[in-house]
Amino acid sequence: MGAKLSLTIPSVTGPHPVSCTDIMTGYGKESIFFRLFYPCGPSPVVHQTLWIPRTEYVTALAKLKWESNINQYISSFILGQAQVPIPWNIPLESGIDKKPLIIFSHGLGAFRSMYSALCMELASNGFLVAVLEHRKSIYCRDGSACATYHFTDPAQTDTPLQEVWVPFRKVEVGTKEFYLRNYQLHHRANECVRAMRILKDINNGVAIHNVLKSEFDLQAFKDRIDFSKVAVMGHSFGGASAILCLAKDDTFRCAVALDAWISPLDDTSYPYIHKPILFINAEDFQTDSSIQKMKRLNSGKAEIITLVGTVHMSLSDFAFLSGFLIEFLSPRGTMDPVQCLKATIHSSLTFLQKHLGLSRDFCNLDQLSDETRACIVPDFPLINSSKL
Repeated sequence: MGAKLSLTIPSVTGPHPVSCTDIMTGYGKESIFFRLFYPCGPSPVVHQTLWIPRTEYVTALAKLKWESNINQYISSFILGQAQVPIPWNIPLESGIDKKPLIIFSHGLGAFRSMYSALCMELASNGFLVAVLEHRKSIYCRDGSACATYHFTDPAQTDTPLQEVWVPFRKVEVGTKEFYLRNYQLHHRANECVRAMRILKDINNGVAIHNVLKSEFDLQAFKDRIDFSKVAVMGHSFGGASAILCLAKDDTFRCAVALDAWISPLDDTSYPYIHKPILFINAEDFQTDSSIQKMKRLNSGKAEIITLVGTVHMSLSDFAFLSGFLIEFLSPRGTMDPVQCLKATIHSSLTFLQKHLGLSRDFCNLDQLSDETRACIVPDFPLINSSKL
């Protein structure tokens, strides 16, 4: 194995080819930024999508792990130019059918493309998937993405349009983490709601200005999104953000929370969360306390499963990294990453079909291998109940 890490995300297996595009609306820290995965038409020329679109993200990820300044040369040496196996900016597939929508919230210290394997597989099964890149709030010093950027407002300055990068900052010594994370949680959920409403405007034919000056025609989504079939999904801190979205806007009919970090969710929110929730947990992350909090949601009707042999980052693209330095970046689970993806997709699609009222039949449990089925365990007992 070489020192450089490589990324091997499997190709989509659903009936639709998939593409993606980036959308940023507005200027400043309160702008909304998301990557949209969608079923696309034929692609005669494949323009591969970069997994990490800018070196600033690589540097930020390295700083989170090693807590030191690592220059762009070293960062690029470690991760290289990894690509996602779908083309970029291909037109939406033709037709008049309306697509169900998923709003996706990333984990703490992640960014918009770190769940590409999952999101492109959902899109290949007919969904539109909008993955937020969470911004720094105007009232909060800490950003919850590893890094992100916005543009200055040309109407408020004499200088040309300029990028402003927002770094991740850890909780300062002496700060009570719950209050900071709870504030961020509400800000993140509000961003998810705003992204959903932007897409609703696009669906209604409202002209939306994409600050990124993409050649992609957003008008292609006019009358193509089914807002009676909208779900919200997220990993870790994003899982808690997804749950809170259910209390923010009734357009969201259900939520899928991937190994949710539920501690920042305040007790006062629980009575307002009464929509179906599926928790897909890794084996090593949750505690007795967090499981009990999950069971309180939706009047005790939340569904909880555990994927045996997984770790917290098994539910992200990090599972598909390989190379000499991988153990320094993230611990590895024993479950094969492709099996983990299949189990996550199967469980999510079964849940979404039921609670969004989808007419299409997705894969059933019998189509999964015995080994994969054996890893999907409901009400899994914690191995170490003394954690936290």
